[in-house]
Amino acid sequence: LVALLSGAMAARAQTSELYAQGLTMTRAELVATLERLDGVVESSGYSGRVRESARRDSERIRDRLANGDFKVGDRITLRVEGESDIPPALPVEPGPRITLPVIGPISLAGVLRSELQDHMTRELARFIQNPVVQTKGEIRISVQGGVGAPGFYTMPADILVGEALMLAGGPGQSDLTEMRIERGDQILWEGDELQTVIAEGYTLDQLNLQAGDQI
Repeated sequence: LVALLSGAMAARAQTSELYAQGLTMTRAELVATLERLDGVVESSGYSGRVRESARRDSERIRDRLANGDFKVGDRITLRVEGESDIPPALPVEPGPRITLPVIGPISLAGVLRSELQDHMTRELARFIQNPVVQTKGEIRISVQGGVGAPGFYTMPADILVGEALMLAGGPGQSDLTEMRIERGDQILWEGDELQTVIAEGYTLDQLNLQAGDQI
């Protein structure tokens, strides 16, 4: 399989077992992935292209570990048993944070999507006795180009990349081999590398995407 991958994809093959399909990455999984990527970066046994791809991935993971996953434009779905005054969906505000009626602001600084449930339970326990909390982070992504309904979409972070395209109306007759994922003027994923992770069922979270990224 590795022989069929692009040079950059070979670096990811070293850590593919750490990407549990359909799940947001835990802090432990991200740390383990980072250690593997750092090993690739420091090894002379890989080409410069592979090492550069691993270096870019390691930078994104370090940013997630330091600053958390939540950016302005994301959304938190929240249900607290017996608390009908709490809105079911809350936008992420600068901070980052969310603001609940009566309770006020709750910081999301440094919080990973996989940590959100426990974090919200702890925070709400300061105001509500033994809260029963159900919560999930959603990410705001721009889907542009040859899809049925281009625009901005707020979707679960654990959605598959292919499902994200279908939410935007599907690719129609577009050539998926020309698809890319961008962050500002930086290309995060493209070419054979992107086609491989789509075929393997990677999620937005597994690609380390964040609010404002564009497919």
